[in-house]
Amino acid sequence: MAKKEYLDKYPRSTARSLWVMTPIVKVLRLLGKTIIHRPVTVLYPYEKMWMPENYRGRPGLRFDRCIACSMCVRMCPTACIKLVETEDASGQKVMRPQVNVGRCAMCGYCAEYCPVDAMTVTPEFELAEYTREDLIYGPKRLAYDGITEKMEIHLEETLMSDIENGNPERRVSPFKTDRPVLEASKCISCKKCEKVCPVNAVKMVEHGVNEKGRPILYPEFNNDTCVCCKNCVEDCPKDALHINEVL
Repeated sequence: MAKKEYLDKYPRSTARSLWVMTPIVKVLRLLGKTIIHRPVTVLYPYEKMWMPENYRGRPGLRFDRCIACSMCVRMCPTACIKLVETEDASGQKVMRPQVNVGRCAMCGYCAEYCPVDAMTVTPEFELAEYTREDLIYGPKRLAYDGITEKMEIHLEETLMSDIENGNPERRVSPFKTDRPVLEASKCISCKKCEKVCPVNAVKMVEHGVNEKGRPILYPEFNNDTCVCCKNCVEDCPKDALHINEVL
C-alpha cells in the first residue's frame, strides 16, 4: 500500500531515471570541443604564458638609484632583506640590499615603500635552485634587464584634509609630505641623525651655548631632499625625533 502511494505521488519518469547521464554528456561535449579547438593548457616549460610587467615576482634592484635608506629592510614582512657591503662602478664601498628569495613572499612591499623607486617587482618567478645558498640574491644579482615604469609600485594616499575640502581624488606620496620633527628638550646634540641620513638632508646648526660653554647643536632638515626614510628617528638615542604625519 505504501509503495502504491509512493508511485502515485512520484510516478516513474524515463528522463528522471537518466539523470546519471547528465555529467557524462557534459564530459563528451567538452571532449568534442577540445578535439576541434586548441586546449587552454600550454606545454610548460617548452611553452610559457605571457606575464604582465607588473606581475609580483622576485624583487628587482636599480643599483645606481638606491640610497641605502633601509626602508625595504624594515618593511619586509618575512625579514628576508638585509643591507650588505658591495662595490659600485667606481670601486667604492656602498651598502645595497640582499634578498633571500627562498623566504621572500613576493608581496612587493620593498618596491612599494622604496622612496626613490630603486626596488621594483619583476615578472620572474622561476627561482628553483639546488641549494639554499643559491637562493640568496646579492645586489648585483637582483638587477633585472628591461625594468620599466610599470614595475614600480608607487605608495600614494588620500589625505583627510583633501576629503574635507572636497578633493577626494588627489593622491600624494607620504615620502613627500611627512617630515621629521625635533623635540629640542630631548636632543643631546650627538649628530647621529646627520650621520645616518642617506640623502644628507640633516644639518646640525648651532643654537647658542650651554652652561659649560659648549655649543648647542640642533638638527635642521632640508624638506626638498628629505625622503622620510625614518633613519634619523630610528637611530636617535633619546627619541628626540618623530615623524609628523600630514593628515
